[in-house]
Amino acid sequence: MYACVLVAQGMVAAVNLLIPQLAASTLHPSPGELLWAVDAYVIVFAALLIPAGALGDRYGRKGALLSGLALFAGGGALSALAPDPAVLIAGRGLCGAGAALIMPATMSVLVRLTPAERRPQALATWTLSAGLGGLAGNVGGGLAGEFLTWRALFWAVVPLAALLALTVARAVPRTPSRPDAAVDPLGALILAGALFAVVYGIIEGPSYGWSSEQVLTAFGAGAALLAAFAGYALRAARPLLDPRIFASRRLRAGTLGIGAAFFGLFSLFFVNAQYLQYAKGFSPARTGFAIVPLTIGMALVPRLGARLQQRTGPRLPVGLGLVLIAAGLLLVSTVGAGTPYPVYACHLLVLSAGTGLCAPSLTLTVVSSLPPHQAGLGAGLNTAAREIGAALGVAVVGTVLASRFHGSPGADPGQAAAFTDAMGVALRTVAAVLLAAAAVVVSGFRGTGRRRSAAAGGQGAS
Repeated sequence: MYACVLVAQGMVAAVNLLIPQLAASTLHPSPGELLWAVDAYVIVFAALLIPAGALGDRYGRKGALLSGLALFAGGGALSALAPDPAVLIAGRGLCGAGAALIMPATMSVLVRLTPAERRPQALATWTLSAGLGGLAGNVGGGLAGEFLTWRALFWAVVPLAALLALTVARAVPRTPSRPDAAVDPLGALILAGALFAVVYGIIEGPSYGWSSEQVLTAFGAGAALLAAFAGYALRAARPLLDPRIFASRRLRAGTLGIGAAFFGLFSLFFVNAQYLQYAKGFSPARTGFAIVPLTIGMALVPRLGARLQQRTGPRLPVGLGLVLIAAGLLLVSTVGAGTPYPVYACHLLVLSAGTGLCAPSLTLTVVSSLPPHQAGLGAGLNTAAREIGAALGVAVVGTVLASRFHGSPGADPGQAAAFTDAMGVALRTVAAVLLAAAAVVVSGFRGTGRRRSAAAGGQGAS
């Protein structure tokens, strides 16, 4: 399960380090096509997560997982063989659809098979795997960019997905399908369209401008479709996602907290490669490895966060974790071209410790807020919040950076200094937004002490 999560999440980040190679390739993509080659995966992934989770609940999580791995392999092969940008974009979208089936299925299988007392630790490791996937994507993309070709990265997906599918088929027991679980095709179509429009607007905002016709149309369509989905779901006998679940203050806090944590984390991912390559002069491969310190906090702290959550409830680990993420961003905002790398690595450790501390409690909160037969839907909601938060983090830091820096950071030392100054302002902006969100999240966990937390952990057993 954890390996499937790592691979699916890794492809979100891997292509970012191959942008220069793709731009210079024989495909000759336009700037818009290049952007879509990167974003198609994330947009399709985020749009389909909730419907994909419901499909797993209805027809079986193991089948959903195997189907997702098959789509993932097919998308990788299509991308590797792409003769033109349109086929590459289609392959990336197909990979995103596969990832949308993989992520909720893995979490719901864990919730189903893990005893209640071990569920926080299992979800902590799931969270670690998702974080490590982003780092593995950076490393793999950097190595491919320096020593191989962009096609090699996509070809590697095919045998990897096949190996994972074989292992899942042999090692993972089937969980019962639930014929009574709601799939609601019309509701799924409306909600997927709404999420597609919203994520598209977030991602394209920095490129086209937030007041551009494309972005305003996307947000308008997203808002209209979300309103239509809410009205439809409130009247439907068995809706895909009942909007009334968000009457739960605890669920609202968990969903916002997950989005806020990855809002901060992915804002760092966006500027990290640029800072290390442009300001520090690192090669693509060295850049990929230079973010590895983030694995330390994510590897060591989640189990501590899970134990703390069991003893005190989610409020303390969530609040402290979100504050540490903001503190890490503020520390990174102070670096310049002359900052020694060990100092930069220590700043990354602070941020990674915060992510590892809060993510398990937030994940458990969202998943346990829904009934057991909707574990896949809860996992889809959790991961959708992550992806939307990540897209917002990239959009906000990219917009502030673009508004304060114009030019090429690698052109001369003066340009590099201007870039790091603008990066500092962008990261401080993200940190301020994150701290405000943290205050709202912590207030939403009022009254969630140890007893309530233990009860929530046991709710997923069935």
